[in-house]
Amino acid sequence: MRTVIQGGTIVNEGRTFDGTIVIEDGKITQIIQGNTDPEASSDEVIDASGCFVLPGIIDDHVHFREPGLTEKADIDTESCAAAAGGVTTYFDMPNTVPQTTTLEALEAKFALAAKKSHVNYSFFFGATNDNISLFEQLDPHRIPGIKLFMGSSTGNMLVDCRESLEQLFASAKLPIMAHCEDTAIINRNMAEAKAKYGEDPKVIHHPEIRSEEACYESTRLAVELATKHHARLHIAHLTTARELDLFDKWSMVNGQWSMVTAEVTPSHLYFCDRDYAGLGTRIKCNPAIKSERDREALQQALTDGRITVIGTDHAPHLLSQKEGGCAKAVSGMPMIQFSLVTMLELVDNGVLSLERLVELMCHNPARLFEVRHRGFIREGYQADLVLVRPNTAWVCTKSVIQSKCGWSPMEGHMFLWRVERTLCNGHTVYADGVVDASYIGQPVTFR
Repeated sequence: MRTVIQGGTIVNEGRTFDGTIVIEDGKITQIIQGNTDPEASSDEVIDASGCFVLPGIIDDHVHFREPGLTEKADIDTESCAAAAGGVTTYFDMPNTVPQTTTLEALEAKFALAAKKSHVNYSFFFGATNDNISLFEQLDPHRIPGIKLFMGSSTGNMLVDCRESLEQLFASAKLPIMAHCEDTAIINRNMAEAKAKYGEDPKVIHHPEIRSEEACYESTRLAVELATKHHARLHIAHLTTARELDLFDKWSMVNGQWSMVTAEVTPSHLYFCDRDYAGLGTRIKCNPAIKSERDREALQQALTDGRITVIGTDHAPHLLSQKEGGCAKAVSGMPMIQFSLVTMLELVDNGVLSLERLVELMCHNPARLFEVRHRGFIREGYQADLVLVRPNTAWVCTKSVIQSKCGWSPMEGHMFLWRVERTLCNGHTVYADGVVDASYIGQPVTFR
């Protein structure tokens, strides 16, 4: 099968140029600058006129809820949402049922994805206080890293024992992705809020409970431990201006990553605490969406190098589970289908350039986790690509939502960019509003 994508504007590795991409057997075989047609004939010609052609998005942080929580979401539905959003690769988190904290549970997830995932996939292994001895048995070519809920989680995935943390950072050969919030501080804040506002404080108080202090103290400790033990640390979903002080500008120097890097989500870049008034618990997530000042600082950090990766923390729940306030409503929101178009809106608003967006959503996840042959438009690489069209107004309605939960915090919002087509390993997995649910993606390989 030989496919040609022509007429589009390619954005890749800091350059934007008109060109043609030739795909054979799922890989990019030729990139032709300008308007020159390929010499050989093709089986399929995709007209990308008026579109930008980007590498497929790599989302390093999703919760697809399978196994065990499939009333909310599953690998089938959420990978459809990924495809519709231009995401061709995802890394799923371990807080499922059972938790991905054993080798058996990890293999079971891979088996599920091999039958159900419509885009490429891999899975983080979850750390506990008791499973550090398993780290040496993990295959570094199959998984991106180890997920650490540091000071904040449910069940036994909360790693809060200092001895265990020291051992974990000393033992981990793979990158550690850490969720950093201090449980003791959160519990204190919640007790104070309940005493003041009642047993279920309104959601506007969520950023007071899941506070700047709770985030900073936990992130500071993680950075301290990573520095002490020379571990690769990636902080998930950064939310505060204060935490940014812990990170260096331009995490990659002369091709070498800093030992400590950070991710931010589109939700924390787009919303702030003023949005609770209109959206309520739909934007309740952990860590909490915080102040406008924090949002502005995070946006600025996109372009000064302190933020390395954009990941969604896509975390679907049923709307019925979002009822209540700080105590009763669950935290998390679906975002994978609308992450790229939301970030493209920030491009239009002058927050970052299109080239920088591609760095943060495609290149850097591939570089950081050493993904093989994905994340770039290069000859010999897998043809994971997304075509996006600017100046095309459409409104997010329930009818377009692919996630199983059936809602989005972006409902009613008018976007001015549209995902036209998503190719996964050279196969069109999404086009014209339709996902090809017969297609199954590939397991990602690393290092």
